Amino acid sequence: MIMDDLFARAKVSPVCLGLDTRHEYLPEYLKQNHKTAGEQIYEFNKKIIDATADMVACFKVQIACYEALGLDGMACYAKTLKYAKSKGAIVIADIKRGDISSTAKQYAQGHFSGDFEADIITVNAYMGVDAVSPYYEYLGKKGLFVLVKTSNPSGVDFQDQLVDDNPLYLTAAKKVSEWGQNFIGNSGYSAIGAVAGCTYPSEFKKIKNLMPNTFFLIPGYGAQGGTGKDIAEMFSDGICGVVNSSRGLITAHKGKTEKADFTDYIAAATEEMKKDILKWL
Repeated sequence: MIMDDLFARAKVSPVCLGLDTRHEYLPEYLKQNHKTAGEQIYEFNKKIIDATADMVACFKVQIACYEALGLDGMACYAKTLKYAKSKGAIVIADIKRGDISSTAKQYAQGHFSGDFEADIITVNAYMGVDAVSPYYEYLGKKGLFVLVKTSNPSGVDFQDQLVDDNPLYLTAAKKVSEWGQNFIGNSGYSAIGAVAGCTYPSEFKKIKNLMPNTFFLIPGYGAQGGTGKDIAEMFSDGICGVVNSSRGLITAHKGKTEKADFTDYIAAATEEMKKDILKWL
């Protein structure tokens, strides 16, 4: 089961490194070759993967950063996924698909096999179980992270609206937990995980109490304000998720170097994040 593997890795390092790569993040020396923007970003991603693969639980690749560059970007996206997997890494494709029925089945085939194959994908369940069930046939070897409580400020517009005197995100938590009961592995965690941000630890604990068999993808660390101390409160009963940081890690070299040693700064920032979380546990 993919979540069993991810849980085992998270006990060593709960860091999820986000390859949400934009061209402006690249050091100048990479921009000066005669390759396309997508090819340059791929070289950047490869070097980061090589420098950090043994420091992280997984990599998360945000598809929007690659779609924005058209076919060149999507070729880079495909090669980045393949390269990370060739290094034995677990790869989360941050695609946030939210359609239903036969359309969702096409998304499942497109992102759990072929050129864009990932281990886990993110899903928006606003349309209910019909937006999740088309992925069931892949679960076990593959996994999902379903949006429950996001860390962006306007998430409260919908997620905190009251339903039977409880915020909607708690209703979502209960439903996602129910959907995951048939996919629980040896670790006790389901192949259907959840996205819940770390910027409000008290809210996370409410969610966690409703989802005892759910492994979490936790955004909000670093650039969005979350800290290792916040994570410690959320992990008070043990590690139950991976903590994502994207630009906080992959831009660690900016203002310090524009040369090939840029990965030294990214690796150091990744190790510091790992220590910042684990020292509180």
